[in-house]
Amino acid sequence: MKLPELRDVEDAYERIKPFVHQTPVLSSTNINNIAGCELHFKCENFQKVGAFKYRGATNAVLSLSEADRRKGVATHSSGNHAAALALAAKNNGVKAHIVMPNNAPEIKKKAVAGYGAEITFCEPTLKARESTLAQVIDTTGAVMVHPYNQWEVVCGQGTAALELLQQVENLNTVMTPVGGGGLLSGSATYIKGVSSSIKVVAAEPMMANDAWKSFKSGVFQPVVNPDTIADGLCTSLGDLTFEIIKNKVDDILVVSEAGIREAMRMIWERMKIIIEPSSAVPLAAVLENRDHFKGQSVGIILTGGNVDLGNLPF
Repeated sequence: MKLPELRDVEDAYERIKPFVHQTPVLSSTNINNIAGCELHFKCENFQKVGAFKYRGATNAVLSLSEADRRKGVATHSSGNHAAALALAAKNNGVKAHIVMPNNAPEIKKKAVAGYGAEITFCEPTLKARESTLAQVIDTTGAVMVHPYNQWEVVCGQGTAALELLQQVENLNTVMTPVGGGGLLSGSATYIKGVSSSIKVVAAEPMMANDAWKSFKSGVFQPVVNPDTIADGLCTSLGDLTFEIIKNKVDDILVVSEAGIREAMRMIWERMKIIIEPSSAVPLAAVLENRDHFKGQSVGIILTGGNVDLGNLPF
């Protein structure tokens, strides 16, 4: 399997740069003191649609041929990729068809509808999502844009790490959450293309630890009955993302649900910014493995800030 390289992420960045926010990097002396290391938070919660997913979706839409643009695009997503593809399509005059599980957070359902996409709801299983999407594509002829397991999407997501390394020098480690692996694999592609000495470490909920199991065993293991407040991390890796992760990621750490809540609340209270549970998972990994990161300069990509304020986990 041919894997993306550094130049592919750089090309994606030039393509999407006029359409995405260059998000800020923030830090907290208070959190640094608690964690025992220097943390640099890349705030993709301030990205358009409130999540890094807009990068990959925009690169995918801009990479379409004119004929495929006329067909429209389709995907399945629990929320952030759905909103990202809906807006990227709208901004480029392309019709978007989105399959969403019926238990997706209300804030994410409303966002997708607000961007003008046509939504089809399904049962909250990967099998239901994939079969419903297949029906939608068969009916509409739309072009599938995968939430993570697609070359253009992976390269687009990797531009968050590209910006981070431009904004912060001398990082020892870069951390992302891992669900489907698009952000992790895109980030690892860019980072390892620039410097083999920067560690790429992912964090994953213990209650949805398929990527950890797959990475440690070297054999793909799908997610089984995930039960985590980090709703954006309940998907399995794809064949493309798993192959990149096997080749370029240094480690994956798992964290407790209590740790995710603590880290999420810490960022809300100490930094005064809104993040969703999935975004808190890397900080939770640092707090639960302080000796591992002691004294390091660590970049963390805060993946999104789309939270149902009427249903907070703390």
